[in-house]
Amino acid sequence: MFEKYRIGIMGSGNIAGIMAETIKRMKNVKLYAVASRTKVKADAFANQYGCKKAYGSYEELVADKKVDLIYIATPHSEHYENARLCILNGKPVLCEKAFTANAAQAEELIALAREKEVLIAEAMWTRYMPMLTTIQEVLGSGIIGELKTLTANLGYVIDTVPRLQEPSLAGGALLDVGVYTINFASMIFGNNIESIESTCTYTQSGVDEQNSITIKYGDGKVAVLNSSMVSLSDRRGVIYGTKGFAVVDNINNFEAITVYDTKYKQIASYKRPKQITGYEYEVEACLKALDARELECIQMPHSETIRMMKIMDAIREQWGIVYPFEKDEVEAKIPEKSEEIVTKQLPAEKEETVAETVETDAENAGETEQVESTEVLKESVEAVLSESATTEAAETEN
Repeated sequence: MFEKYRIGIMGSGNIAGIMAETIKRMKNVKLYAVASRTKVKADAFANQYGCKKAYGSYEELVADKKVDLIYIATPHSEHYENARLCILNGKPVLCEKAFTANAAQAEELIALAREKEVLIAEAMWTRYMPMLTTIQEVLGSGIIGELKTLTANLGYVIDTVPRLQEPSLAGGALLDVGVYTINFASMIFGNNIESIESTCTYTQSGVDEQNSITIKYGDGKVAVLNSSMVSLSDRRGVIYGTKGFAVVDNINNFEAITVYDTKYKQIASYKRPKQITGYEYEVEACLKALDARELECIQMPHSETIRMMKIMDAIREQWGIVYPFEKDEVEAKIPEKSEEIVTKQLPAEKEETVAETVETDAENAGETEQVESTEVLKESVEAVLSESATTEAAETEN
């Protein structure tokens, strides 16, 4: 039995509203506080969802001794600083995906949280859903034989959202919707990755607008993943085996898994259980971890969060995408022998940057969960994937 935990929400945009509505309908938790960049926005959010406290700064929220857990619902570029602020003030954190902008930030946050003995977890909600267990059990039963291939796609027409166009806010399709396809492949096929090949098209501001990723595993399996912020997809994940195939409806919020035999005849179907929104599972996992005095959630352990970030780092490196706040760090690591590196240059028309005056309000950024010729730097990609398997990064041509 949980204590009555008081939840604070950092951010007041769309996804924060979904979480607020979810918490209101849960037992053993209380929607206690919200913080926004302005008191006006915080007050409006509090009035709409029934928060007891409304703060016009994040510092005020973390200083509130009654807050037991803070849910971070700000853009990817802000997650590192927001989570760091929480940890330094002893506040447990449930941070939206993508956890940070890159793996280095993720590793620093997790190390700090462990040092301070503070819980921190990534809100990759599909990892916490009971339907995931059903999917894994169905596939593990052997009903479609040996698993060989996986495809997954997730696309929404969301390119008009300002933050997704802005490099300084870690915009692009990869961290917003591509992260779901990569996690789906990991949940089904594991992490014995041998190589990754990928390609993307770019926005005028230089972030990826759609992408395709092919992952080859050490045991011969292959996953083909597509994500987009300029086109609508069916959101399906399909797993192909030697005796049939299975279709997962909506990899962004599992709805059902349907099984077909070698004659393309449906032989089984399983639907997800009734839920509030699906967000409740990640909150419940955090509460269990807090009760047990754990520093991570078993559904999405720190090692897996870091692994996913490293994979996305490697993919961005293949595309030549570096966020402005990363440039100093990247330049410091350039080897002396420049001839060892063949860099990717964007077409001239893609090098144009968006106007300096950009709508960067973190709370109104919104999220996507309810609607989400290149030579590869072989040595760098191998280093990033070394924890998964003996890697061999492939060369990708435009």
